[in-house]
Amino acid sequence: MKLSYLRLAALGLAVSATVAIAGCSMMGGGASTPTSLSAGLTARMDQPGARLDRAQAINLVNAYRSTRGMQPLTSDAGLDGTAQALANQYAQTGTTPSTPQGMSVMKLSAGYATFADTFSGWRNSAADAAGLAAQGNKAGLGVAYNAASSYGVYWVLVIAN
Repeated sequence: MKLSYLRLAALGLAVSATVAIAGCSMMGGGASTPTSLSAGLTARMDQPGARLDRAQAINLVNAYRSTRGMQPLTSDAGLDGTAQALANQYAQTGTTPSTPQGMSVMKLSAGYATFADTFSGWRNSAADAAGLAAQGNKAGLGVAYNAASSYGVYWVLVIAN
């Protein structure tokens, strides 16, 4: 009985997050962000002093994973460092980095200023959505900005066991 209640509560949280993110994808072009999402998910990473709230971002990914029956990911400082290094490389070179050895999945994105928009793009792509729900138990997230590049903001999510 308790397990059913917990599953129902997790599903409710996941549906709420999915509905909120659905509003993101209807905004058209990501020029503005909905007010229903937290500032940590809608903060523009192409602004001076921008700071990504990795915990909120991983929580959003976990809400999505729960709708797919997957276990939640734990944020990992080492994987955050790996993802950040890959995002920096991606932003400086414009070249898609290779998935590091030992990673289950690496999701990339470029051009979206906020994590909410990035996540929405991943969720709306069949291949990326499958990656978000891949096997793994820990994750790292990185973002880098390069004003001189064609996309500006570059995102990397890595998932590992």
